[in-house]
Amino acid sequence: LLRRGCHVLAEGETEADLAIVIGGDGTMLSAARELVRHRVPLVGINQGRLGFMTDIGHQDMQRGVGAILDGEYSIEERSLLDAEIRRDGASMLRTIALNEAVIGKGAEGRLIEFELSVDGEFVYTLRADGMIVATPTGSTAYALSAQGPILHPAVPALTLVPLNPHTLSARPVSVSDRCVIEIAVVHALDARAHFDGLALADMAEGDRLVLRRSADVVR
Repeated sequence: LLRRGCHVLAEGETEADLAIVIGGDGTMLSAARELVRHRVPLVGINQGRLGFMTDIGHQDMQRGVGAILDGEYSIEERSLLDAEIRRDGASMLRTIALNEAVIGKGAEGRLIEFELSVDGEFVYTLRADGMIVATPTGSTAYALSAQGPILHPAVPALTLVPLNPHTLSARPVSVSDRCVIEIAVVHALDARAHFDGLALADMAEGDRLVLRRSADVVR
């Protein structure tokens, strides 16, 4: 199975033994989201500027793919986030994220105020540009740019990284990936949530973003 860009996979292609993703990390994220439920393993051929998830350079494509077809490979399993936005007790959006879930300010450009809870325990109320919740895979993406820690892919953890918090005490923190993380919008003229940069939802005051580790993994 060859995949290039963001074309929709044809019917039956999810029965493939291997998906070869040609592009950069964005293409890899898109393919992973489509194929995760089918447990199709992916390998990335990097044609982007920087590829943390695309292991093989395009100049080494034939040699690298040939080695895989000869059985010279190992499979890594990467954890995902299950994400849900709830409003007045109803589910407004359910999606997944391989890199990160982000709640942040929208076009208004003003700070938002939100309340963070972990496993039902209140952590803090914060005024900031937003919050990143990243998997180990996502710890080298947006969270890294926001001064978050780098997590090894085998570490069973999630990292919570505030975006420009209006306080001196809020710092990035890592928690067990068994935790349920909840972010409630307290005050915001314009707030949005996005997931791997591929799914986007507007959020209103009172909305809650609930995040937990998915039962599925990307292989």
